[in-house]
Amino acid sequence: MHFLPENIDQYAIDHSGEEPKLLQQLTRETWQKVLAPRMSSGHYQGRVLSMISKLIQPKNILEIGTFTGYAALCLAEGMQAKGSLDTIDSNEELYDIQRKYFDASGYGVQIKQHTGNALDIIPTLTKTFDLVFIDADKSNYANYLELLLPKLRSGAVILSDNVLWSGKVVEKVNPKDVDTKALLQYNKMLKEHPKLETVLLPIRDGLTISRVK
Repeated sequence: MHFLPENIDQYAIDHSGEEPKLLQQLTRETWQKVLAPRMSSGHYQGRVLSMISKLIQPKNILEIGTFTGYAALCLAEGMQAKGSLDTIDSNEELYDIQRKYFDASGYGVQIKQHTGNALDIIPTLTKTFDLVFIDADKSNYANYLELLLPKLRSGAVILSDNVLWSGKVVEKVNPKDVDTKALLQYNKMLKEHPKLETVLLPIRDGLTISRVK
């Protein structure tokens, strides 16, 4: 979903960092072999994620919703030399393509894949995280947040994707639309949470940056 006029959107891409060749290859393979390839973060948002990670220089990163691994590789670009990235996805069929590109990136030994339900996996993680990227099933965003907060240090950053949901968050909500309802609740929760300070950016389908106080 693009909220800017197409020519302005393209200008922003043209005047942002180049997409690494490995990520270009991953994008091609994703579009060739994987259902719903638009779920991948893509060039522009990937450079945004990379820049944020480089500014934070996180030791430990957690991603909820790996898909084919594009965003994970972007986040890994800012990770400390001895850092780690844990990434969770429920689709075991994507494991091999993720691992292929993780190992080709040079960050392979630092990236640990988890396959299964994130609500079950998050409580088993014992690390304190500096950066979290949430890009999974929208109906559980609020549940993920509650599980994550005890595992985040003061100053840690939570990135939440798709928070504008193709503009549905400002339209009349279909009573059967569970995801939009969940995102409306989640966006309100981020803004009002006493432990967080939040800014919502209209990048692609909406990206929220929340900082733990």
